[in-house]
Amino acid sequence: MADDIATSSPRLLVVGPSWVGDMVMAQSLFMTLKARYPEAYLGVLAPGWSLPILARMPEVDETVALDVKHGEFGWATRRDVARTLKGRFDRAIVLPRSWKSALVPFLARIPERVGFQGEQRYVVLNARRELDKSVLNQTVKRFVSLGLPEDEAQAGDFAIPTPRLEVNADEQRRLREMLELSDRPAIGMMPGAEFGPSKQWPLAHFRTLAERLVAEGFEVRVMGGPKDADAGETISQGLDGVHNLCGRTKLTEVVDLLADCQQVVTNDSGLMHVAAAVDTRVQAIYGSSSPAYTPPLTENAEIHDLYLSCSPCFARDCPLGHTNCLRHLEPARLLASIRHAALS
Repeated sequence: MADDIATSSPRLLVVGPSWVGDMVMAQSLFMTLKARYPEAYLGVLAPGWSLPILARMPEVDETVALDVKHGEFGWATRRDVARTLKGRFDRAIVLPRSWKSALVPFLARIPERVGFQGEQRYVVLNARRELDKSVLNQTVKRFVSLGLPEDEAQAGDFAIPTPRLEVNADEQRRLREMLELSDRPAIGMMPGAEFGPSKQWPLAHFRTLAERLVAEGFEVRVMGGPKDADAGETISQGLDGVHNLCGRTKLTEVVDLLADCQQVVTNDSGLMHVAAAVDTRVQAIYGSSSPAYTPPLTENAEIHDLYLSCSPCFARDCPLGHTNCLRHLEPARLLASIRHAALS
């Protein structure tokens, strides 16, 4: 298959990832494609929950929902979606590495289907690429590389555009009023991490930091999904000026709320990448994962990592049972970093 597309106005379909942070990082690919092919038509096939995030990316011309439950094959759903795409796209770029993620472009008979080798995808992909993890050592690099000719991708020295989500100022005003937020400088806190406990800074540390921030005149907004509501309550209970917004807002509203924050304190999570993409100052906490692999894609960030000999382990639960990489990261360190950034 040809490395580049013959027409200057190709119709491209990207099969997007299934995680919030990965979807934000995928914008770097979308930006790369639109820079290379300004007249391209770009569609994204993605889980329905992610469509509001994609709506904040001006590079995306069309979104197509693929609502298949986690772990479900969803043959009928994939077949029906494929029927709506037949004859409409020239190339598909498949970001996930599973076999079933490449099935819709195959069933839709999209002429060129690009993706990394994996799970015996010999039939469903016809432009398979080797993944050299020593060169493509970050998730975002892997995404962007699939939008480049293979020789460029293998060199590994290509530019990575910084994701930038659009922000709605009118929505920010409406949300401040609806949620009864103040005009004080706001610090966002995101205590969740879908991957597992080994990525989560202790809730007691979040609460201690929240107490000190409120005492210094900040408002604290704890944000996350419904699963994070109890964590938000642990952090906010009985503290004036600390708002538990977990599960009370839609994902697109979180985009505007994060942009309205002066800084955020966050685990290595999807919302960390959202905050980075609206250029809010990010205080990013790493334990079991590595900032070398999934860093916040912004220069407006401070990384907090103890770099213990046992980390990063990339495990969902601490193999040693102590999570010292997070427990020993004291709230005082985060407070000092927030103070310094606030004065800069």
